[in-house]
Amino acid sequence: MPGMDIYPTLTGSHIRLRPLQADDGPALLQAASDGELWQLKFTVVPSQATMAAYIATALEARAAGMVIPFVTEDISSGKVIGSTRYWKVDARNRQLEIGHTWLAASWQRTRANSEAKYLMLRHAFDTLGMIRVQFTTDELNTRSQAAILRLGARLEGLIRYERIMPDGRKRNSLRYSIIEDEWPEVCAGLLARLAQGEIAGA
Repeated sequence: MPGMDIYPTLTGSHIRLRPLQADDGPALLQAASDGELWQLKFTVVPSQATMAAYIATALEARAAGMVIPFVTEDISSGKVIGSTRYWKVDARNRQLEIGHTWLAASWQRTRANSEAKYLMLRHAFDTLGMIRVQFTTDELNTRSQAAILRLGARLEGLIRYERIMPDGRKRNSLRYSIIEDEWPEVCAGLLARLAQGEIAGA
C-alpha cells in the first residue's frame, strides 16, 4: 500500500493513537475500569481476566498483517483513555474496517472519538490509499450508530448473526462505509465540527 507504515503513530491536537504494546495491559485496564466497560453487552472491552488474551490476539493479528491496533492517549496528560484499531485489512482491494473502539466512560461524548476517527480516516485514505473504509456496530448500540452517521458514513444494511457475543447472543450488526469519492466532503465536515468543538459521540 502507498505510504504503508506498519506501526504508525497518529497525532492530533488533543489525542494520540500509538501502536499497542505488550505491556499496555495495566494502563488499558485502568481506562476500561472507568465505567466498568467490560460489562457492556454490545461490544467487547477487556477485563482483568481477559486483558492478556486481548493484547496477545491483537499483536498476533498485527504480525499477520490483518490488524493495526492502537492505544488512545490524551496528549496533555499522557494518560491512556482507550483503544481502537484498523482490522479486516485488505491491501489488494484497498479497504479496511475501523473498529474495536472503546473509550473510558469519562472520555465518552467528548471530542476524543471525533478526533481519533478523523486521524484514522485521514491516514487510511490519504496515506494508505484506501478506497473504502467500513464500520460495523451492534444493532442494539444506538449511540454508536448515531456517531457513525455523524461522521458522514452511509448505512449499507443489516448483517444477521454477524458474530456471537461473549454471552452467547447471536448479534445482528449494521454496516456503514465511506468511499474515496466521499472522503473530501467527509473530511471537510469533520474538520469543521472539530474546529467548532462539536463531537461525534463515543
